[in-house]
Amino acid sequence: MEDLSLHILDIIDNAMAAGASEIGVRILLEAEKDLLTLEITDNGQGMDPETAAKALDPFYSSKPGKRIGLGIPLLAQAAREAEGRLQLFSKPYNGTRIVASFRLSHPDRKPLGDVEETMYILQKTHPEIRFSFEYVKK
Repeated sequence: MEDLSLHILDIIDNAMAAGASEIGVRILLEAEKDLLTLEITDNGQGMDPETAAKALDPFYSSKPGKRIGLGIPLLAQAAREAEGRLQLFSKPYNGTRIVASFRLSHPDRKPLGDVEETMYILQKTHPEIRFSFEYVKK
């Protein structure tokens, strides 16, 4: 994936497949800390600890008929390539929270892309879902 907005789109697609009716995206840019943090939360079905651990494996998918699931593993790889990391928090029936951090100035950090357009398209094509978006620059 070329930019972080495409990763956001992919993770949100997973959240919708998990039955989420509320999805939040928060981007925190902290220039003094040289840190970019992306947080995506949903109120979908969530995952038990075993499934959450498997979700980081590109050769695992919970979707019927799919043998691979690249969304979360590719975002984790993008974070690692920019000296960051990905954390996944989830509980059954309590949704999922994904937090990916990136060193802001790292030459391998992917650009944000057009996150505003991505969120606009999602809102227009999925009016049944309550989306929230926050961009914070410190």
